[in-house]
Amino acid sequence: MKLSFLNALPYGWATAPKVAVASTLSALIFAGCTNKAAPAGFERPPAPVTVAEAAMQDVPVYLDAIGKTVARETVAVQTQVSGRIIKIHFTDGANVRKGDMLFTIDPRPFQATVSEAQATVTKGIALKKQAEANLNRDLAVAKWNALQVKRYAQLVEAGVVPREQYEQLAATAESSNATVEADRAAVHSADESIKADNAVVEKTKVDLSYCYIRSPIDGRAGQRLVDMGNVVNPGSASGNNAASNSTSTGPPSNALLVIERLDPIYADFTISQNDLSKVQEQMHAGTLKTEVRLPDATDPIAGTLTFLDNSVQNQTGQVNLRATVPNSDRRFWPGRFVNIRLVLNTIRGAVLVPATAPQMSAKGSYVYVVKQDMTVDQRQITLGQRQGDQVVIEQGVQPGERIVTNGQVGVTPGGKVRIEEPKQAGATNAAK
Repeated sequence: MKLSFLNALPYGWATAPKVAVASTLSALIFAGCTNKAAPAGFERPPAPVTVAEAAMQDVPVYLDAIGKTVARETVAVQTQVSGRIIKIHFTDGANVRKGDMLFTIDPRPFQATVSEAQATVTKGIALKKQAEANLNRDLAVAKWNALQVKRYAQLVEAGVVPREQYEQLAATAESSNATVEADRAAVHSADESIKADNAVVEKTKVDLSYCYIRSPIDGRAGQRLVDMGNVVNPGSASGNNAASNSTSTGPPSNALLVIERLDPIYADFTISQNDLSKVQEQMHAGTLKTEVRLPDATDPIAGTLTFLDNSVQNQTGQVNLRATVPNSDRRFWPGRFVNIRLVLNTIRGAVLVPATAPQMSAKGSYVYVVKQDMTVDQRQITLGQRQGDQVVIEQGVQPGERIVTNGQVGVTPGGKVRIEEPKQAGATNAAK
């Protein structure tokens, strides 16, 4: 076969070098291949895409921040009297109401003090009654002596009795008057003494009431810092847990228990000073709303902005804010980090598309818009804030236009597309 092929070649080729022959054959074969041209009517097939219509709705303008929840009220329960704890009326972590009994300190020493003070008052009342009786008696004597002096003065003028006798009666009358004044002073002194003794009684009763320690607020009890049988003093708590729970940032060293009010709860966060003017402007227009949610939750809880600090932090350029959030279900816990959205105002009739639709290029953001003839138009856009799974298009798209949301890789500007129905999540999982 090889010899007959060479014999068919023009004279002289058979004697040519083998390399030259091989090169010539390759050129002939390549030329034969290039002669097959592509069909004149070839078109690229439509790219499969999923689309969504641009929607129009009212959307909020907001600032997002990370904050921390703080109890609205935190009370460190302390003793106001010294004594031994004889009863604990709650369990650690229990919800307590204002006025609920928490601790009982041995009341017997204070009950004895109250009884002693009351006895002193009773004695003072008896002394006052005696002073009043003496006053009444001495008043009668003084009155009689005054009458006698008056009568003897007439008798002296008539010469019936000697003047010495009259003068003696006058001296007795003056002595009676002095005794009356002394009696009045004794009654007044008894009154003052009774008032002082009553004050002592009231103080001892107050001290006795301090033996029964009640919750000052509605809230949730923490871990108790003393145990039953511990002796506590107003200056310090000597319970077994006091030392381990007392820190520079924790409860006071003489605290028996810490109660925190959890409903409503505060959410503290900061914003940049660059956003301060916008916040102040909207605050003047009305109350600002907030949306607070936990990092692992999807549904936010609506709250209200209730505090804006009066200065900017020098080192960070941040401003402290605080939102108040209802927390009846105890979803939020003091000290937890939360995501906070501060809603400034509302954009009326904003255009939204799915967040998967916008693409990036050297010229900026763009989307593919499907026209009526099923060709696509590459449209430059101006993006606004994201709204969940959608994003605001400030410029470039009109409501109702069909926007490519998936399959952008196969799309070329001006090319045709084939719209496919989006895959359902259940069908995708079943296929897997």
